[in-house]
This record gives sequence, C-alpha cells and structure tokens, in this order.
Amino acid sequence: MAAMEKILTKAEIEALLNAVFEGRIEPEKELTKAEGAVLKYDLINADAQKGSTPNLDIIYDSFLRTYRVNFSNRLRKSVDIKKIGARSYKFDDFLQTLPTPVCMGIFKIEPLKGAALISLDNNLVVSLVDTLLGGTGSTKAPAANRLFTLIELKLMEKLVIDLLVDFEKAWAPLCQTRMSLLRMETNPRLLNIVPPEYQIVTMALKIQAGDISGNMMFAVPYMTVDPIRDKLKTGMQFDLMAVDPLWSSRLSNEILEAPLEASVEMGNALITLRELLDLAPGDTIVLDKGCSSDMLVKVEGIPKYFGIPGIKHGNKAVQISKICNERGQ
Repeated sequence: MAAMEKILTKAEIEALLNAVFEGRIEPEKELTKAEGAVLKYDLINADAQKGSTPNLDIIYDSFLRTYRVNFSNRLRKSVDIKKIGARSYKFDDFLQTLPTPVCMGIFKIEPLKGAALISLDNNLVVSLVDTLLGGTGSTKAPAANRLFTLIELKLMEKLVIDLLVDFEKAWAPLCQTRMSLLRMETNPRLLNIVPPEYQIVTMALKIQAGDISGNMMFAVPYMTVDPIRDKLKTGMQFDLMAVDPLWSSRLSNEILEAPLEASVEMGNALITLRELLDLAPGDTIVLDKGCSSDMLVKVEGIPKYFGIPGIKHGNKAVQISKICNERGQ
C-alpha cells in the first residue's frame, strides 16, 4: 500500500503563514535546510539578529524632549535634535566606522551589565567648545588628525555628565538605573566595553543650533538591554509618560459629580454643662451673630465661603457673598 501524502489542515496552513509573516520562519533558509546544507548559528547574537530591541527608540524620544530644553539653556540658543536612525552592529564593525580621534564618553548603566558609550564628531566638539567659551560656534573644521586638548575634553566631560542625567530620567519609566561616566576616550582602538563579536545597538542624532552642526551617537550593547527586552516589547511602562485626554476628561466629569457635604455655621454660643443639661423645649440660645450677618459655609468641614441666610422656593437657603481665605476670614 502506498504511503498517504501528508496534507496540512487549514489551521496548520494559517499557523505556517503567520510564522512567515512574523519572521519566525524564513522560507529561503528552510529550503536550504531541506537540501541538506548546514547553516551557521550564532549563539551569542542569535536574538539580536532576529529583531534587536523593539521600542528602544521610545527611550530616545523621551530623552530628546528633556535634553533639547536643557541643552538649549546651557548653550543659550535654540537647539534642534533629530534622530537619524538606529542600527545594529557587531562591536568590532562599529569601531571601524569611528574616525580617529573621536570624542567618546564611556558610561555605566547600573544595575544592567556592561558599559555603553556616546560619541561626538570633531566638528560638533570644536563648535560646542567655542560656544561654551563665549564664541559663536562658527569655527573652521579641525585637521583630521588633530588631538583634542585637555580643556576640550574637560568641557565635553561636563557636557556628557549633564547629558546622562537626562538619559537616566528617560530610562526611569522602563527601568530604574543609575548612570555614571567612567572615562572619556579619543582612540577607538582602546575601547573594550564588550568583546569584538558582541552585538551593539546604536542611535545616531543630528544636532543643529545656529552655526553649530554635528552628529552624536549612542552605542548600547545588546546584552545590556536583553534583561529588559520583554518590557521593551510590551511598552506598558511607557504608557505612564503619556496623558490620555479621554481618560482625563472622564476623570474630571466623575470628580465633578462626587457628593460633598456642605454646612452653614450660623453662629456660636458658650454655655455651661449644667445649662446644657437643663435645656427644655422652647428655651432659646443666643448666638454671637445676628440673623443678617454673613455666615460661614464649610465644605467637608473646611471653611470655603461666606453667605447670607434666606429662603428660596420655600426652603432655607444661603446666598454666597464672598470666598473665605486660608485663615477663615
């Protein structure tokens, strides 16, 4: 008897198509496997090659909103910062893209493992130094092989430290971290934040402030963000940073409908305990205020208004005459 051909059910076909659309199955690789070829599998960067770090750009969006204002205040001129784009590299390949010298700050993101870096190109460094020292920032581009001076590095170190304060705040909704600058570096060959074959995720930024123009780049190892990768996928923590207008409107409406107890204090009288016990129907207690005087109106026991007593539609009422201050006057 001939073997029956395996036919996929409708549910199996839909599951297969979904896997292809989501990138969990690559048809070309499956065909290669079927032909008996042996494929290489990178155990270190397997997850990084699949999709890197979804929603990591949300951190940078939050960072830019805060840093743009603080950076403008420091330079005393309007600063525009835009994202150029994110990219994944092997660390060794990333080092090949950096010029020599280049101004870099290596910093720690505790309690996450590994170290990250931020780099600033030569033109940006020279323009920022000129601006911070009172110039206009419109300086000539330095020679390609000119080393940075100690003054330039010290000023950039201060700038990076200030930057990390805002970067730490941007991470806070996702993960509580403490960022600290380890050192400044100018030679890419002296960098060893991760082994050469490890994957890193970069984000390039374009900075424009009058005559100042240049690029800034963050480089964060994949192993640093891997422990919080699930949080990045869901993005639930970042909802705390956004304001939902519909939710705010509903909350305001509900608050306006909340019941409150209002009471009117007609006056005060001082009597003894014996007089209180001897009170009988028909007795009169003389208050310290006349019937036409302003009476204190309290809301939930807190003095809020003064009002004049009266009657409206057959009911006892009080007409608000003025607002009570914090001292009850």
